[in-house]
Amino acid sequence: MNSSSQIIVSLTSFGASEVRRHGQRWFIELCKAAGADGVEIRGELLQGRDDELNELAASIRSTGLRSVYSCPDMLWDADGWLNLTALDRSLSIAVVLQARVLKMSIGAFGNAAPDTFEVLKQRLAAQDVTLLIENDQRASAGAVDSLQRFFRAAASHNLDLGMTFDMGNWHWVGECALQAAQAFSSRVRYVHCKGVQRQPGRWVAVPLTDSSAPWRAILRAMPQDVPRAIEYPLSGDDLLAVTRNAIDELRNLEIES
Repeated sequence: MNSSSQIIVSLTSFGASEVRRHGQRWFIELCKAAGADGVEIRGELLQGRDDELNELAASIRSTGLRSVYSCPDMLWDADGWLNLTALDRSLSIAVVLQARVLKMSIGAFGNAAPDTFEVLKQRLAAQDVTLLIENDQRASAGAVDSLQRFFRAAASHNLDLGMTFDMGNWHWVGECALQAAQAFSSRVRYVHCKGVQRQPGRWVAVPLTDSSAPWRAILRAMPQDVPRAIEYPLSGDDLLAVTRNAIDELRNLEIES
């Protein structure tokens, strides 16, 4: 079974040093030429120039690519308070970039003050941007139990949030990615497709077809029409060809065993 999903490229895939050297706009153009349907703009790779966001927005418009904005800041800070500075800035950036999706992780939600959900609802209602919660590489914001508690609490405040499912991050927190897929499938709106391999003392991201994880079973558990993002290293002398091959491989991936 081939996917009908749109294929997004997370610009971190090209390496932080290379993206900072060329700028994210250069990689937007490369992803368009390689056949991507969209790009994930990364907040940690913004260079802070006054005209940078408008330039990125112009490039997104000219290429016709879908855009997602990824905020590196946590939604709740270490003291359990909603990080309004990060949230408001990220929503504003998403609007400028015409990104319909903002991706964040929950941070230290476990200590969250009860009324912060009402504030979050108000902020989200004011913008035409969909917030998706990502499982990250820390147990407090990436373990199954932590995320299940969060989504239950959000639902109790009539806040129905979708999820960015990062296939690889579960390994960093010692979770079974397949069990997580079965637990969260109905909530998934966006999938970060990266495989994993174990190296001495650490996990590393690799293409799905090189992964030691049961990636076919994980993808079968996911909704088949949600966007899929490449988020593993893309490098080589002919970067356009490397990127095109990665996009084609993910677009045409056979997930039936």
